[in-house]
Amino acid sequence: MPDWTIGFDADDTLWHNERFFRLTEDRFAELLSSHMEGEGLRARLLEAERRNLGLYGFGIKGFTLSMIETAIEATEGRVPATVIAEILAMGREMLAHPIDLLPQAREAVEAAAQQGEVVLITKGDLLDQERKLAQSGLGEIFDAVEIVSDKTPATYLRIFARHGGRHSMMVGNSLKSDVIPALAAGAWGVHVPHGVIWELERAEAPQGHPRFREIASLGELPALVAELGRRA
Repeated sequence: MPDWTIGFDADDTLWHNERFFRLTEDRFAELLSSHMEGEGLRARLLEAERRNLGLYGFGIKGFTLSMIETAIEATEGRVPATVIAEILAMGREMLAHPIDLLPQAREAVEAAAQQGEVVLITKGDLLDQERKLAQSGLGEIFDAVEIVSDKTPATYLRIFARHGGRHSMMVGNSLKSDVIPALAAGAWGVHVPHGVIWELERAEAPQGHPRFREIASLGELPALVAELGRRA
């Protein structure tokens, strides 16, 4: 049995993701600028995303459908077919975008694989997450891959019980999805801040929690795992 099971988030932890959503959102606002000013449109889009999470889940496809819904609302049903076609093209472009690894991502996963079992734990569309993992070149390093519909304490309890290290840890950029529910499941939660974060992923840091840690970059992870192992 390994000492550690170390879970890694994917989007904006191992590779860039949110910045492509922001760029597409900017293009969407420009596309609809004659119907609604930018900030109002962005607020409507965010509300549509929030409303649709339970139906479409996380990822680009749900985002694209939310853009279409927002365009229909903003134009009071008069949105031209050419605009719908442009929104669909933007979604396809996002789905085809090449993967851009974050600094020290490969090194961090390789080092963690020497310290325990490493598991990719990511939420979102199955096909898109599989595509990104394949293009990242990191797939062969992971002992297991878990693509889930959402990240809850029950999700982490199930995954860490199945992979069975004496100690478990989740590493990610989202306090809401990667850290707080992992702590609730009894694991260590390691926050690696990313400069761009989706509004629906914002949460307060659980300062003072004995199993919460924050590191400036993935390069600090191996030393942290070693330190916690010595203290365990």
